Amino acid sequence: MDSVLQNTLNTVVSNATPLVIAALGETITERAGVINLSLDGSLALSAMVGFVAAYAAQRSGVSAPVALALGVTSAALIGALMALIIAWGGITLRRDQVAVGFILTLLAADLAQFLGQDYTRIPGPTFPTVPVPFLVDLPVVGPILFRHSLFVYFSYVLLIVCWWWLFRTQGGLAHRAIGERPASAYARGVDVNGLRYLYTILGGALVGVAGAAFSLNLKPGWANPPSMRGDGWIALAIVIFGGWHPFRVLLGAYLFAALRAFASAAQRSGDVGIPLVLLNAIPWLAMILTLVFVSSGVLERLLRVLPRAVQNRARALLRSDPPAALGTRFEP
Repeated sequence: MDSVLQNTLNTVVSNATPLVIAALGETITERAGVINLSLDGSLALSAMVGFVAAYAAQRSGVSAPVALALGVTSAALIGALMALIIAWGGITLRRDQVAVGFILTLLAADLAQFLGQDYTRIPGPTFPTVPVPFLVDLPVVGPILFRHSLFVYFSYVLLIVCWWWLFRTQGGLAHRAIGERPASAYARGVDVNGLRYLYTILGGALVGVAGAAFSLNLKPGWANPPSMRGDGWIALAIVIFGGWHPFRVLLGAYLFAALRAFASAAQRSGDVGIPLVLLNAIPWLAMILTLVFVSSGVLERLLRVLPRAVQNRARALLRSDPPAALGTRFEP
């Protein structure tokens, strides 16, 4: 494979990883019927806290691996705390989840910039590249998929675990039920609100890990304004684009990263002849067009020419409807 293409694909995988982790975390949350709109602020605040914790630990004499672990743990705790506020406001206080999340993302983003202003442009610990033995030597895919930091490998494992849990276990069936038909799940003995708390906090913790992936790996350090500003909204769009299915979420994140890489390369070359604003809008336009194609009925008409079994399989794979009880309160 051409080295330029290989490096480009390698960069796409690296750049997509924080989006994959954050979007899978939000998928876990929304599959339980809760909307966490604090993603953009949570990413910024957890990235700042993760970097500062790792930097302070390293300055105190702690070894780099321990400092990095402390940074990721601190970031995950921040993400979980933000999600806990969402769950408490929406489930216990019975407030509108969208309003709570929107206010919280603005608060967290400003808080991150205020608290992190003394740590801008400071070099700190970063996760090294760790090639996977044997797998990195595979032709074509080896150097692209298996020559990265631990965050990338974590995203692979997280993807498989999310899919297996949601669609191959009894616990995953209950997880999906509380987001689709909470009353039916409650009638079968499922603690709907308790599980909603659990999955909201878990999803928030993953958003925090995604924040650490930005500041401790993808774009090491902290800057004002944060380099990941706006990526929380992108992760939310990817969840919708992916139809709340882990593998489609992964595809959406990789597609977005690829389109972003294309836009950046086109800007650097200056030979494309496309306005800069349109280049930056290409990833969003691609997602919108895909959603329109799936939901407009064109896809449904195309599927009718296929055998019924294939139709059912394709509909399940291309589902774009949100969980039926998403954003609603449940009162036992």
